[in-house]
Amino acid sequence: MSERLQPGDTAPAFTLPDADGTDVSLADHKGRKVIVYFYPAALTPGCTKQACDFTDNLDVLAAAGYDVIGVSPDKPEKLAKFREKENLKVTLVGDPSKETLEAYGAFGEKKLYGKTVTGVIRSTVVVDEDGKVEHAFYNVKATGHVAKILRDLSIEA
Repeated sequence: MSERLQPGDTAPAFTLPDADGTDVSLADHKGRKVIVYFYPAALTPGCTKQACDFTDNLDVLAAAGYDVIGVSPDKPEKLAKFREKENLKVTLVGDPSKETLEAYGAFGEKKLYGKTVTGVIRSTVVVDEDGKVEHAFYNVKATGHVAKILRDLSIEA
């Protein structure tokens, strides 16, 4: 099981393909704050709700200096379908190898309907301008999570 990140840790570097197959790196966002959120699967109800919430609040987050990247184990083709179907504006990247998910502590054992399973742990890591972890939230709920982030980061919606 991967270690969970703590505030002050250096955020693990990553380069992953987006919905168009274009590489997106954390390093591309140096000098800006980045909200990296991890979700189990595109085109599922909870993940759709969460992605739509981020899309709906993207302008507010951008105005406060935050970029948003959603990471799942999906391949770019599925991410493209997800983006088109739900009209998403948030950057979605795929991590089929799960290396980035593991590096961020977002893959491992979790409870699902009372059973212990191994999978993606819905998580959000806020990275500051210098690439350090500012906040790390694990086992978050899909519904209401973006509103909680806005409150925790003192951003007015």
